Amino acid sequence: MRLDELQSLMDDLYGEADRARGIPPTVAWLCEELGELAQAVRKGTREEQLHELGDVLAWLASLANQLDLSLDEAMARYVDAPPR
Repeated sequence: MRLDELQSLMDDLYGEADRARGIPPTVAWLCEELGELAQAVRKGTREEQLHELGDVLAWLASLANQLDLSLDEAMARYVDAPPR
């Protein structure tokens, strides 16, 4: 799945609820999911790690949608001029 497809999927599935929730709570949920990913990396199974990676990507896509930003554009600098 491409990043633009991810954003479209998240918008189709959750866009209305995400916009109603707003940006600050979405950032809080993203942070919570990052914490769960960190725990899964330290102590979890491969399946738990995949689950949490998916959750982080979903919340990141939700945040990008609410900010009206493209994850593809955000990642372009890693293609064009990667930070060193």
